[in-house]
Amino acid sequence: MKVTLCLIVLMAAAGLCAAAAPPNAKDPGAELAALPSDAKPVPDPQQVGGEDGSVVQVANLIYAGVKTSKCFSDHFLVRADKESAISTSRRLQSVKASSQDLFQYPFVIMTGEGAFNLTHDERDNLKKFCEKGGFLLASAGCSSPEWDRSFRQEIGTIWPGARLTPLTMDHPVFHTVTDIKAVTTRHGKPNPLEGITINGKLAVLYSVDGLNDTAHTSGCCCCGGNEIENAEQINLNVLAYALSF
Repeated sequence: MKVTLCLIVLMAAAGLCAAAAPPNAKDPGAELAALPSDAKPVPDPQQVGGEDGSVVQVANLIYAGVKTSKCFSDHFLVRADKESAISTSRRLQSVKASSQDLFQYPFVIMTGEGAFNLTHDERDNLKKFCEKGGFLLASAGCSSPEWDRSFRQEIGTIWPGARLTPLTMDHPVFHTVTDIKAVTTRHGKPNPLEGITINGKLAVLYSVDGLNDTAHTSGCCCCGGNEIENAEQINLNVLAYALSF
């Protein structure tokens, strides 16, 4: 079982890299994200990955010019290494949504707070990434309503006519490494996790409540948001689903 899952993981990661299209010439009319007046451009990461090819790399997206997650815990990667046949880098790498380096990763995380707008190149890349087998895990940090509105608008722009659909608890994503019977939150009833299925496979999973797992981060809090308490187990299950289905 362990050997089989490892082979599936390697095949999934290799297939995504092989499927990446060469970069297209930039459209002169492409949108540019508005940067805050005091913001500095984010340089390209110095390296892609940093582990050998047998290790699964997971990336943290830099999007809308300078936005990225500062509080998304990578502890689920440590748990994946201990409780499954998935060998991970144990640390989130950084990758620009507009970069061709995006296609080096089978699984990417997009989260944050506040309103945002993606650029033309970012939308185009994310569309190709998901349609060629990549998986996008998205989460509104601190249940940010502005981020939630922006994300839903961007999804509608990337896939016109598509919409995020609530997932029921019998979906396979809840029953990979850990058998999850319910999603639990800090404050009352949770919102359902939502997703978009592409070519018969869940390719985007989104939580408006927040999957940041701040219990395993330093200097981060939920700031009154309705963070999901069993986020670590959910994130692990989503990773296993993305690499196995």
